[in-house]
Amino acid sequence: MPRIQLSCGPVDYQDTRGPGPVLVFGHGLPMNETQWRKVIPMLGGYRCILPTLPLGGHRQPMHPDADLSQRGVALLLGEFIERLGLGAVTLVLNDWGGGQFLVSEGQDQQIARLVLVACEAFDNFPPGPAKALAHVCRVPGGVWLLTRLMRVPAVRHSRGGYGGMSLRGIPDEIMDDWFAPAGRDKAIRRDFAKFATGAPGRETLLAWSERLRDFDRPVLVVWATEDRLMPREHGPRLAELYPQGRLVEIADSSTLIPEDQPERLAEVLTDFLIHTGAEPVRPLP
Repeated sequence: MPRIQLSCGPVDYQDTRGPGPVLVFGHGLPMNETQWRKVIPMLGGYRCILPTLPLGGHRQPMHPDADLSQRGVALLLGEFIERLGLGAVTLVLNDWGGGQFLVSEGQDQQIARLVLVACEAFDNFPPGPAKALAHVCRVPGGVWLLTRLMRVPAVRHSRGGYGGMSLRGIPDEIMDDWFAPAGRDKAIRRDFAKFATGAPGRETLLAWSERLRDFDRPVLVVWATEDRLMPREHGPRLAELYPQGRLVEIADSSTLIPEDQPERLAEVLTDFLIHTGAEPVRPLP
């Protein structure tokens, strides 16, 4: 897997090197590029790039002084896009919504369009059920304890935790991969805790959200009808906030729409891309 050295440390990424417009995919805590494994094969006409951000599932630790707050990771994502020389990209987020802060920070020049898939928004950082996890991560040894608890099936598949993020259920081998780095590396547990506890207060989050009105490019908001983490009303509210926002709701899915409804998500994503000037490029026969 390719790796690039950024100001905060090394970032691994997957690059399909497809011939079409560039799509950059974000992921959740402590996930990685496998969050999109069902969707990417259906986007063959695009170049899909999937950085493994330092949200706890990353394989190499960041520098000890790295800013891994919500704002810090958003700026790191912007640096990643700039350093790879990707030009104008479509930024696709699911679960973690902090990539929107590139707009709040005035660092969105390389984002041609946004796709917000059942992600954190407004003051929902972290989402309600995940607030307990943030409290655990503030306690010394809390992340280590969490990695051990996630080995227990009843905890792992709890509907009040990660088990509630997918109606289909996240395969054990995928979750093992997500939690393995923090389980074996103290420095990654440090990074995990930094990010998990790095959300600002409610007033700051809402002030940042107001700045999103300045993003004048196309935005697709894709919301799940049976989501336990992202409030149903946030979908239409986000679509209304962005001047060129459009809402699509997907039934029979929770937060991880790429897990529960990958075909439908790929369909609405491709339709949005085509209608906003990002046609897929098919290889010649």
